Amino acid sequence: MLRLFKHLKKSWASILLIFALLVTQAMCDLALPDYTSRIINVGVQQGGIEEVAPLAIRKSELDHIRLFLDEEDQKQLEESYQLIDSDMSQEEYDKYVKKYPLAEQEEVYVLKSLDEEKKEPLNQLLGKPMLVLSMLEGENDQAKAIQDQIMQSLPPELQNSGLDIMTILQNMPDETRMQMMNQMDEQLADMPDTLVDQAAIAFVKNEYDALGVNLDSLQTNYILVSGAKMLGIALASMTATILVGFIGAKVAARLARDLRKQVFAKVLDYSETEFKQFGVASLITRSTNDIQQVQMLMVMLLRIAFYAPIIGVGGVIKALNTNSSMAWIVAVAVMAILSLVIVLFAIVMPKFDKLQKLIDKLNLVTREILTGLPVIRAFSNEKHEEDRFDDANRRLTKTQLFVNRTMSCMMPIMMFMMNAVAVLIVWKGAHGINDGIMQVGDMLAFIQYTMQIIMAFLMISMFAIMMPRASVSMKRIDEVLSCEVSIQDPKKPKKFNPKKKGYVEFKNVSFQYPDATEPVLENISFVAKPGETTAFIGSTGSGKSTLINLIPRLFDVTKGEILVDGVNVKDVSQHDLHEIIGYVPQKGVLFSGTIASNIKYGNDDISDQKMKKAAQIAQAEEFIQEKNQRYQSPISQGGSNVSGGQKQRLSIARAVAKDPEIYIFDDSFSALDFKTDVALRSALKKETKDSTVLIVAQRISTILHAEQIIVLDEGKVVGIGTHKELLKTCPIYLEIAESQLSKEELEHE
Repeated sequence: MLRLFKHLKKSWASILLIFALLVTQAMCDLALPDYTSRIINVGVQQGGIEEVAPLAIRKSELDHIRLFLDEEDQKQLEESYQLIDSDMSQEEYDKYVKKYPLAEQEEVYVLKSLDEEKKEPLNQLLGKPMLVLSMLEGENDQAKAIQDQIMQSLPPELQNSGLDIMTILQNMPDETRMQMMNQMDEQLADMPDTLVDQAAIAFVKNEYDALGVNLDSLQTNYILVSGAKMLGIALASMTATILVGFIGAKVAARLARDLRKQVFAKVLDYSETEFKQFGVASLITRSTNDIQQVQMLMVMLLRIAFYAPIIGVGGVIKALNTNSSMAWIVAVAVMAILSLVIVLFAIVMPKFDKLQKLIDKLNLVTREILTGLPVIRAFSNEKHEEDRFDDANRRLTKTQLFVNRTMSCMMPIMMFMMNAVAVLIVWKGAHGINDGIMQVGDMLAFIQYTMQIIMAFLMISMFAIMMPRASVSMKRIDEVLSCEVSIQDPKKPKKFNPKKKGYVEFKNVSFQYPDATEPVLENISFVAKPGETTAFIGSTGSGKSTLINLIPRLFDVTKGEILVDGVNVKDVSQHDLHEIIGYVPQKGVLFSGTIASNIKYGNDDISDQKMKKAAQIAQAEEFIQEKNQRYQSPISQGGSNVSGGQKQRLSIARAVAKDPEIYIFDDSFSALDFKTDVALRSALKKETKDSTVLIVAQRISTILHAEQIIVLDEGKVVGIGTHKELLKTCPIYLEIAESQLSKEELEHE
């Protein structure tokens, strides 16, 4: 998959922005369970009171707390609180009085602004004294039982003094009181911090009530503010998600566009050798389905592969901070998921490479059937082709179903795991709540963090399962892009020799196809001059078309060299070479558009007058004028709405309109009747009087008046000369002539 990243150079800024947005989204998602926990623990259970250290406290209660502190702790307490009195500014005094109405009637102290480093020790300092005070001043049965127990431990004279327990403690010697406190500390040592804090919060709540604070309003405000913060965080997460989706889709679409562009540009440089190596159907699959697989993976990579590790690691840290005693549950869940993914990988991975090859096969069969449909119908072979298509389709469907069914098993199993883990957490958490070592909100937060961790692994698993198929696709795409093209331009291309304009010379040329055992052409030598027509004739398979295709470098010679304008075709750029050649292939090829666009295909800048002249020379003017839109008449894909002869004439008109130095006609007159053939060659002779004309022909009548006829047999030149000369000197040519011309025509010659 490292190959993928070299195609993302243009998108690094977008990828960095996506990463930043994903970090933001992950932080928001990880913050929400904590707010849920706070709403339950603080908002519901603690009435909106967050800290053990009260924001305001009566002097009498502050004095009671001092009873249970040593000198150093008392000093810390005094430094943390200040008295609401006239020494404050009027504005500050009014603010506190409005918030704590009792401050007008008795002395009330307020907490100074403290940083977190000082606030946390103060909370720990006040927890147990407040717990003791709540037991000593409480009026419930449990508190009264504790009070009776303490009174019974006092001397008889104090028990019968009639004083309340707080007055007794205040008048008690410091040593005795601290000794009693140490005994109580030992009894409270095993009490969980959660229970200590809850008892302390109960004390603070009673104190606020005594100060005249509206506790209902305090609780409601806390819940509303926390809810508003959660809503804001959720909106931020949603915004980040939308932006990531938008930018990620854009990056993936741009990558797919660039890959298609690169693949197409590379394929345009391919020779017949490369086309044969890959196959047209496979190249189409690689340009469409394979790139689509990579695009889908890119979307998941940007959306999931970056996000999942952040949320997974963050979830683990948050879960451990919430309650480390249940960390083993997270470990069990992760191991179960990894085991599932490994099993699925082992089953599914081998199928992905097979899947892409089956798509290639289906495309190949479909292309063959659609291209050869007339032949199939002519031989009444529809049933056989249906069976062939059904076989390819069935094999692909079977593999896809196997992959999809295997993948579909993952989600139900994952959901079962998630629910099982949730039940396990509730079971373990309920015991913790019962033992006072955990709060309800913490348990719910732990469940949410665990679900986030599991979802992170689920997302990574989905990405990991998609990755092999996309990796196969990327490998197939890279094979196209990295394939060494057999026909390349020279590093320092030469220019054509203007003194030898139009000259085409073969010097001891031999050619053998890469996978062939014998050469198709052997030791071919001749010179074609401007102003002359050089024709090639021979039996089927003699190498005529192969020879003519060597000139525009559709193939490269195996031995020898071909000179055009005095320069080896391998030493000039292909663009310069093709610019001076007008090529008409054996099978007329037209492109979707109009008649005009097809004739002007070689040069869009030619005038309409020149275009019409080319059509007249090619004998296409007559059927063009019969059409309603004439030159603007539409041409369907592949020229399917014109006949074979019309297609050939338009192909010839396209070459004539280019006005090249060299014309190559690869059996381009075979679909024309004799009358049209004669008229076309006559008009063409006048147009090409200064050009070099190379014609491959099957009919001797087409090349009777050629200045030079080259006879090929099994890839070798067996005769060169004019028609009359070859009748006398070349038995093979004579044999061809006798098969096509009447006895009178031969005697006339």
